[in-house]
Amino acid sequence: MKELLLYMARNLVDNPDAVTVTEIPGETTVLELRVAPEDMGKVIGRQGRIAKDIRTVIKSVAQRSGQKVSVEIVD
Repeated sequence: MKELLLYMARNLVDNPDAVTVTEIPGETTVLELRVAPEDMGKVIGRQGRIAKDIRTVIKSVAQRSGQKVSVEIVD
């Protein structure tokens, strides 16, 4: 999941080297996505559409493997 999120985020932003994903294990694994401040809008999108789509893809892949995963976009 972490690699998929990194791949998607790096292809959306202007500064792919600043993209990091931190995995926090638990009953529901939390993936914290951090990008450069100037790229935050590109990851969130208008009215949060891109962020919603990213979360949908990650949750869909996680369900196939029987996991619970949530994505948090962190400042």
